[in-house]
Amino acid sequence: MCRPTTSATPPRFAVIGHDEVMRVLRGREAEVINVVRRTYLEHEDGLTTNPPSSFLRFEDRPENRIIALPASLAGRDGQPGVDGIKWISSVPRNLDRGLPRASAVAILNDPETGYPFACLEAATISAVRTAASAALAATVLTAGRPRPRTVGIVGAGVIARAILAHLLGSGWTFERVGVHDLMNARAARLASDAGCLDAVTESTVHADAEDAVRSHDLVVLTTAAASPYLTDPALVGHGPVVLNVSLRDLGPKVVLSSFNVVDDIEHCLRAGTSPHLAEQQVGHRGFVAGTIGQVLSGSLTVPERGTVVFSPFGLGVLDLAVARHVHDTLQAQGALRQVDGFFGPDTAEFRS
Repeated sequence: MCRPTTSATPPRFAVIGHDEVMRVLRGREAEVINVVRRTYLEHEDGLTTNPPSSFLRFEDRPENRIIALPASLAGRDGQPGVDGIKWISSVPRNLDRGLPRASAVAILNDPETGYPFACLEAATISAVRTAASAALAATVLTAGRPRPRTVGIVGAGVIARAILAHLLGSGWTFERVGVHDLMNARAARLASDAGCLDAVTESTVHADAEDAVRSHDLVVLTTAAASPYLTDPALVGHGPVVLNVSLRDLGPKVVLSSFNVVDDIEHCLRAGTSPHLAEQQVGHRGFVAGTIGQVLSGSLTVPERGTVVFSPFGLGVLDLAVARHVHDTLQAQGALRQVDGFFGPDTAEFRS
């Protein structure tokens, strides 16, 4: 017997490019940080699905990779749920071609029908959600101690610039910004740009990473390091808050000497991250105090003194939440570019 047909039609499909993403996100750092805060709390409350990332690697191009980050948000307080995925490639040699190292798209799916309803340029979204996460962590992890007045940045690429923008955009000011990068010219550019900002009193370039860490009370690590090089716990003996964004700069001894907060324990303690190496060394995870969601909810208290390390593996639910925020903002403005008929006029010919 044939099934009865319905009058349902597939949804319209929106394509959201870089310029539109930037129009929604630029200058709205506090707004994006609030999106990230809400998503961390939803993740802590079990309202998300965030499987492990999948890595596509290539025997003939071992330096390249493409990562798939699927995720789902159940929705809360009247906010609808959304499913989706970020598909992000990393090709280091793009820098020699004058191209960014990373490029990405995000796909948003309707939980009820499963239909994709939007494709967004997502390298920008990825950088912004990373920066918003770091700025949020800096704020909540220093809430019970004197607020850092100086910041040392190791790695002066796109992510470093985005993090500095989100720190300043959420109310931070700095007496000094110190920058180190293996490419001295890049460090000099970031230091010079930072020194021109009203919220920064002065800026400097550090000749080595160790000095950049040792000299500041807030430390931001945003390198492409594949293995630890900051291995001496004495480097953090002054008790800074360290945003371990690139995940592999710190040696196990530094991690084990610190109060450790992660975004998700299962995700972060894998793939050769600094916390993963520490776990392999001691054979347990007891050195991890808890998650940023626990700090936000008040169930984990950060000590007033001593080194605090935040290691965010980078959750796909954050990309999803920021991508949905971009889509919904453009939709409310009547500014979505939609592709009519993307899924065909109807699906009657496939019903049986």
